[in-house]
Amino acid sequence: MIKNKEEINNRIKLSIQVCLNGLSFCILNFNTNEVIWFKKTEFPKEYNPVKILEKIEEIYNSEDILDRKFTEVKVLFSHDLYSMVPKEFFLEDEASNYLKYNTKILKTDVVAHDDLKEQDLITVYIPFTNITNYLFDKHGEFEYVHSVSVLIESIFSQRPISGTTVYLNNYKTYFDLVVVKDNELLLSNSFNYDTKEDFIYYLLFTAEQLELDPSDFELKLMGEIDIDSPFYKIAYQYIKNISFIKLDLHLKPQEYNAEKFQQEAFLLIKSMQ
Repeated sequence: MIKNKEEINNRIKLSIQVCLNGLSFCILNFNTNEVIWFKKTEFPKEYNPVKILEKIEEIYNSEDILDRKFTEVKVLFSHDLYSMVPKEFFLEDEASNYLKYNTKILKTDVVAHDDLKEQDLITVYIPFTNITNYLFDKHGEFEYVHSVSVLIESIFSQRPISGTTVYLNNYKTYFDLVVVKDNELLLSNSFNYDTKEDFIYYLLFTAEQLELDPSDFELKLMGEIDIDSPFYKIAYQYIKNISFIKLDLHLKPQEYNAEKFQQEAFLLIKSMQ
């Protein structure tokens, strides 16, 4: 079927990030890099998949823009119910076994995996089937991935990484940590925290386990953290080589090029590019 000019010039994509403590939606015109709509909802505490679906339904019932037809729909699951497996050791029939030491798996749970081809890694994780079923009813076929897969691929797509760099993507009550040394992935893990002391403990404990000197490695931050954050301030007491990852996503309108937005919406945007 030949597509008309309007369809070619307006490739409209929807990306949804599903976290235990919130939701983010972004609609992007892929051809023009224009953010058509963005919505972020925070929960007062971590919700289970049933409660999260209730919130998703509320948003779909109140936002008419979500009723339109999209060129592509991408869903990112952000939680700690995942494990990274070298591709050479991965057996699809045994996928649940890679998770059983990290989390309790129910008989009704579906285990999915992402293939990180450039890194020869597999991300094994649990998608929330009640949410995927609901979104399938709304949009038909769509793609879902774990957000850490998008994070790792985005990190390695930037440039060869020499030396040791620690990437920390911060959320409201947890952070994803990716450690790269001489362009090789050393670690990818997620840590839940309640206080700034928990935050720095997990960061320094990881460095200790990997035998990294806090005075040597570079810490790059993204997500819900800025220079006035208590988490930034306590990290700076121990790690001096800290910076915020530089993003230049060339978005329209200009307001979406603000550093704070790009830090927080980085994975949503990258999943569509």
